[in-house]
Amino acid sequence: MQSIRTTFRSLSRSAVIVGTVLALGIAGCSTASDEATSTSDDVAVGGRLFSTADSATAALGSDAEPGQFPRTVVHSRGETTLEQQPQRVVVLDSGEIDQVLSLGVTPVGIASPKDASSQPAYLEDQLADVQTVGTTSELNFEAIAALNPDLILGSKLRVDESYDQLSQIAPTVLSIRPGFPWKENFLLTADALGLESKAVEVLNEYQTHVDAVRETIDGSPEISLVRFMPGRTRLYGNLSFIGVILKDLGLSRPEIQNIDDLAVEISAENIADANGDWIFYSTYGKPEATEQDNILSNELWHNLPAVQEGHALEVNDESWFMGLGPLGANEVLDDIENILGS
Repeated sequence: MQSIRTTFRSLSRSAVIVGTVLALGIAGCSTASDEATSTSDDVAVGGRLFSTADSATAALGSDAEPGQFPRTVVHSRGETTLEQQPQRVVVLDSGEIDQVLSLGVTPVGIASPKDASSQPAYLEDQLADVQTVGTTSELNFEAIAALNPDLILGSKLRVDESYDQLSQIAPTVLSIRPGFPWKENFLLTADALGLESKAVEVLNEYQTHVDAVRETIDGSPEISLVRFMPGRTRLYGNLSFIGVILKDLGLSRPEIQNIDDLAVEISAENIADANGDWIFYSTYGKPEATEQDNILSNELWHNLPAVQEGHALEVNDESWFMGLGPLGANEVLDDIENILGS
């Protein structure tokens, strides 16, 4: 029996290739109407207990039966045929690194995030012997080719200009973008690996974790998300990795952050916009290259009710904002339970 996902792909396939360019252009400003939620039929037919984040990404993938090869995978740059199940995988973004590890696959090569000194610490043990092939912005193509990969994974947002060169090295599958469609990106990665059934199990386990954590939280505290970055300070919205997790938990957001967008940027003078019942903040890159110290020492910050109540806490940027996969998501859920759980 075809799954809901496969049926949706089949109906959409004729429009996917033509419409991908348009989808890429609007992905960053999708609205809530673009989201698909699981129904009792989904659970009955496909065994899926979780909702999706992005219909454009959901339309990608193959029509092959789970684990069946050869297969042709539709992705953000067209179609890629895989003659057999990949064994040597090179991964070019943090989300895909988390995703393959969640599926029990250790990559042979990985790219490091730009402006980050290393891979996320929560994945460090699993990546100890994996070779680095440059950064997401400066790939080492010779190093990638030397690893003799049979699959390269990444996102169009990060490596679009390198796609032709990468696809000459090995079959390459690119998601549209990292971030809020992390569940559908995970399913696309699993499709390329022939591990679709495993992916559904992993996401069902995530949903079970969500439900358990939600039971420990009283009410719906308003959660504010602040991220200090080189040259900018962001308040994160619903179309972000962490925004999806908070929505899954049913937690409310301040009005300025309850938006169908990745984030809104603010200045130090507008830090009052960051207030909520709880403020979770993090820093990407070197703190001295951001406004972190300036804002956290500012009177405007200390006047925020959440700060005065001790409800402003630093969280791990690597899992909360860079995780972009099931392992990172479960780390975030553990943190939220430890902070908000009764």
